[in-house]
Amino acid sequence: MFYVSTPIYYVNDAPHLGHAYTTVAGDVLTRWHRQRGEQVWFLTGTDEHGQKIMRTAEANGVTPQEWADKLVEEAWKPLWRHLEIANDDFIRTTEKRHTERVQEFVQDLYDKGEIYKGGYEGPYCVGCEEFKTPGELLEGDLCPIHKRPVEWLREDNYFFKLSEYGERLLDFYEANPGFIQPASARNEVVQFVRQGLQDLSISRSTFDWGIPIPWDDKHVIYVWVDALLNYATAVGYGSDPARFEQIWPANVHLVGKDILRFHAVIWPAMLMANGLPVPGKVFANGWLMVGGEKMSKSNLTGISPQQLTAHFGVDAYRYYFLRAIPFGQDGSFSWEDFAARYTSELANDFGNLASRVAAMVGKYFDGELPAAAVREEAVAAALAEAVAKADKAIGDDLDFVGGLGAIFDFVRLVNGYLSEQEPWKVAKDTSDEGRAKLATILYTAAESLRAVAVLLNPVMPATAEKLWASLGAEEHLGALAEQRVSEAGQWGRLPAGSRIVKGEILFPRLESAE
Repeated sequence: MFYVSTPIYYVNDAPHLGHAYTTVAGDVLTRWHRQRGEQVWFLTGTDEHGQKIMRTAEANGVTPQEWADKLVEEAWKPLWRHLEIANDDFIRTTEKRHTERVQEFVQDLYDKGEIYKGGYEGPYCVGCEEFKTPGELLEGDLCPIHKRPVEWLREDNYFFKLSEYGERLLDFYEANPGFIQPASARNEVVQFVRQGLQDLSISRSTFDWGIPIPWDDKHVIYVWVDALLNYATAVGYGSDPARFEQIWPANVHLVGKDILRFHAVIWPAMLMANGLPVPGKVFANGWLMVGGEKMSKSNLTGISPQQLTAHFGVDAYRYYFLRAIPFGQDGSFSWEDFAARYTSELANDFGNLASRVAAMVGKYFDGELPAAAVREEAVAAALAEAVAKADKAIGDDLDFVGGLGAIFDFVRLVNGYLSEQEPWKVAKDTSDEGRAKLATILYTAAESLRAVAVLLNPVMPATAEKLWASLGAEEHLGALAEQRVSEAGQWGRLPAGSRIVKGEILFPRLESAE
């Protein structure tokens, strides 16, 4: 089982592009592995406890549960459906299946002597739901992420003995160099742990919106301990041992870089303390930037994904962010860049190729795909190379830019092949030799598009389906979702005689946007 998770997102507001960026990446990775023929489990969800949620609900005159219910059902779930996110589960941390298991996990740690009672005083960022060290703060006691003043808190709390896990974590990182990615993220975490870890406050006693500590109901469990456990509770921890055994540990946790330490330090230490396997990989993507600022609601650079999909379409949206921004690095968004890539790569390179091939098969062979007289070895070899590069890049390395680059390099190669072969001129030669050459050219182009449809299906499923239908491929090869990445590079799978139709334009011309 290949298990992929996104972060569970805080429901203090509606989702923005940053949330969708990570979730689309998880969806593409999931679909890619499904097309490898693997069993896959894809989890996303919402984080609904903590002081930030409580204050947001109070400001809106509702209970925290009412606020969470409203946001989940009216904003988060509808957006994932809109973006064609094919998650297998959606977990909410207020669900009983989660809260009871969290209490059991923490009770186990307490019984093992991993938790003790103590006091804490220090700066706390409500936005991060995290105690900060004075050295982390910006001038004016500002949170380095939210650029807002922190609060000074003093509480009697329960603590997890995180400080005892420093050497064990460092040994684990050394033995598993791919656990934290990209390399810059790994270096940051290793350096942080080497400086020495402090014990972790795992409870709060100044508010009550959270899961009660099972042995002391005056305290609620720290939201980050609660939140991290979603990855285990969602797949049967404490409730379905057989299912948990089948799915756990997660293969990939996708996280934003601002929550990397929680996932790469606290989470594995908690699992080690309770004798559970540690996930295979934590991959920290960068931030989406607008005007040099991290995209978020709090600094007013939040942009609704629907604002973009209304103009560019859902599939172009899914494509753009993974193509334009190397996963793991910060990247800037602009309407102008999106429009340029849409026009150049999607409409001209890809969409126009599909349209031209269908039109020529229709014009010269009455819509029936002819048999090739010879195999175009150079094109077939280029396809095999593109499939191998894309499969490793996307499926193994989460290098979406590299994988999509390999696919679109092949698209451009096919365009160049048509330009060089000039089938519109070859069509004037009505001899047997001329017809055979024309048949070879058009079969080569159509078979190339068959492979491109398979490769782009995880990224642009609706567009790939349209292309698959226009090639008449389902009748001979079956449903597109059943096609394997490994088969994409096998030349000659689209049989002669397939009915090629010129369907709707895959990427219509953009109207100017205000």
